[in-house]
Amino acid sequence: MEVILIQDVKSLGKKGDIVKVSDGYAKNFLIPKKLGVIANKQNLNDLKLQKAAEAKRQKEILDEAKALAESIEKLTIKVALKTGEGGRTFGSISTKEITTAIKEQFDIEIDKKKLQLSEAIKTIGFHSVPVKLHPQVTANIKVQVEAL
Repeated sequence: MEVILIQDVKSLGKKGDIVKVSDGYAKNFLIPKKLGVIANKQNLNDLKLQKAAEAKRQKEILDEAKALAESIEKLTIKVALKTGEGGRTFGSISTKEITTAIKEQFDIEIDKKKLQLSEAIKTIGFHSVPVKLHPQVTANIKVQVEAL
């Protein structure tokens, strides 16, 4: 019997997969527990429509990420860092401080986990910080660190 999985089932398949299972497994386990439905014409058509809607939604998310990446690439964020004698710095600039500065200066909300800063910024000057907005879209933010 062919079954369309409604949810991920360990060692069987992921949501939306069409799998061939024994009749007893389908009737006694998958269908009663709402893990799958019988693969008939109506359910196959519903699955096709759901996949089309999901693809459209993913494309919209990708387009939004690309647009945000274009706008972010043009920005330069200014962050102040306390310095002492001879230009030595005290502390560092972290992802949290960068996202707070973006929010204050340009009113753009970015999750600090999306910033891919290998280590905290500890020097004065311009730095490029990569931001992973989508699995396929990465932008670079210019951060200008100024002395206090």
